[in-house]
Amino acid sequence: MKKTFLTIAAATVLVAGLPSVVSAQNSAVTNAILNQRTGLLDKARTDIDKAIVHEKTSGKAKTWFTRGEIYQGLMESPIYGKQLQPGEGLQKAFESYNKAIELDGKTGEFGKQAVTKMDNLYAAAFNDAVNSYNAKDYDKAIASYKLASTIKPQDTTAVLYSAYASEAKQDYAAAKASYDQLLGMNYKSVTLYTRLLQMAKQQNNSAEAANVLKQALAAYPNNKAFMLEDLNVALASGRGEEALGKINKAIEADPSNSNLYAVRGSMYDQQKKSDLALADYRKAVELDPNNFDAQFNLGVYNYNRAADSYTKASKMDLKTYQVSGKKFEAEGKKYFEASVPYFEKALQLQPEDRNTLTSLQKVYFRLGRNADSERLNAKLKTLSK
Repeated sequence: MKKTFLTIAAATVLVAGLPSVVSAQNSAVTNAILNQRTGLLDKARTDIDKAIVHEKTSGKAKTWFTRGEIYQGLMESPIYGKQLQPGEGLQKAFESYNKAIELDGKTGEFGKQAVTKMDNLYAAAFNDAVNSYNAKDYDKAIASYKLASTIKPQDTTAVLYSAYASEAKQDYAAAKASYDQLLGMNYKSVTLYTRLLQMAKQQNNSAEAANVLKQALAAYPNNKAFMLEDLNVALASGRGEEALGKINKAIEADPSNSNLYAVRGSMYDQQKKSDLALADYRKAVELDPNNFDAQFNLGVYNYNRAADSYTKASKMDLKTYQVSGKKFEAEGKKYFEASVPYFEKALQLQPEDRNTLTSLQKVYFRLGRNADSERLNAKLKTLSK
């Protein structure tokens, strides 16, 4: 009898240590928890899926929190994870934790724990998206990024990367939708506006491109790329004075940009402001000796001055020519000689540029450098074939 009493007493102690198990030993939730703790996640899944539809347990935060833990465990298990459809573990864990928070609030016993669990789910969803993107499974990547974004609606990173994935699969409408979503979240970046602008241009949507550019400049008024784009639009539209104002502003923002001076020099050339053009071309070459446009235009500047001098001499009557003609021809020769190094440098930078070849060939001829003139003439003929 004594032995029997001790056995019963020991059993009583064990039961006392697990009051929740004894009091709900037949509940599906309790069975699910026990199976989860012993690693039998497949059985835990069966139990908890019954519990969420049972009238006595479906409205309890504990039920949904437990379900979230079980599906998260299934998802993370190399064995049981194979029993899930792609993305099923993440989706159901998220739904479950979200329901627990809804029922218990963010400060309740299970709601508070669910909030913490959500952070881990976000990381898992984001990592799944990155891995899918790297594997070029863009549809799966986008789905995972969207799930991550749903888990943390205030987070912009997943939305941004979802746009990148949409672009990678060339779904530009979806990419634009993601970028627009970011703008709606008050997220701004140079990259975002750059991509929207590039997509609008790829689709030949000039109105959309102009609208994006306007927004980009409002957000980043001193951004060099946006200012140059705005300048190009003004130039293409024939708004010269407006373009000049824009390029002056661009140079203020980026005074070491050789291309800006070369472009402004060309604009001054169009306005017949030769001295200002010359100064800008020289500045462009000073900043970057390999600036083709500036080198070529300096050659053209000297070529035109030489041609003007020879033209003046050719139009003189004999008496005037005898007095001043040789002076103008000497001046013309000086300018032809001055054009040579610029044209030669331009040709070095772009060996098959027809305009450079033609101009330099003519200069060589006028200077009596016949062999060089014939050499370039022969090259021009090969380009014509």
